[in-house]
Amino acid sequence: MTNSRVIISLLDQLNALAPSGYTVGLHIRFASPLVLKSSYPAAWQQEYQDNAYALRDPLVFWGIGVSGQTRWSEIRLPDPFSVMEKAKKYGLHYGCVVSCGPITSRSIVGCARSDREFTDDEIDSIAVIARALHEAAAPPADLTKAQIEALRLIADGDRHTAAAAKLGISESALKARLSSARVRLGARTTAEALKKAREFRLL
Repeated sequence: MTNSRVIISLLDQLNALAPSGYTVGLHIRFASPLVLKSSYPAAWQQEYQDNAYALRDPLVFWGIGVSGQTRWSEIRLPDPFSVMEKAKKYGLHYGCVVSCGPITSRSIVGCARSDREFTDDEIDSIAVIARALHEAAAPPADLTKAQIEALRLIADGDRHTAAAAKLGISESALKARLSSARVRLGARTTAEALKKAREFRLL
């Protein structure tokens, strides 16, 4: 099963555990996640985005600062913008948050219900899914210098012949570098490899 299929399967499991929705931010780097998925009400997602609540949300601050799991009600951090109170208008009354991974590539998963607190067993199950999502979405640690050079030239608009000439290698050697980069990035095409390399901040 490919990583994207694994992620979809894990999100389906998360959906079953979070009746009022979830938000998943995977491998947060430089204040931005590599993967962001949410099933919270669209109106809340819009309000959250319009008001830049990600920079003001106590759940995010907790997740960045702590690796672990807890209920929303147990987080004792200031909420000067009343993000948690505003979320209740959309049925997000109770919730839990799970944070995992190193601080340089943290993943945070928040889940909500409208009817009651999550049980310990439910939070444990969500934590298992969160860690699996973190692993499934892990980017490659790096590309070789040769792979990066080849991708950069193609990204700059060079055709294979021109790129190979600039690198002083044969066209077949260039194609081999691009092929190995695609494999490393889990991409089917060079265009997809370029997109992923940018997302993973490897270029």
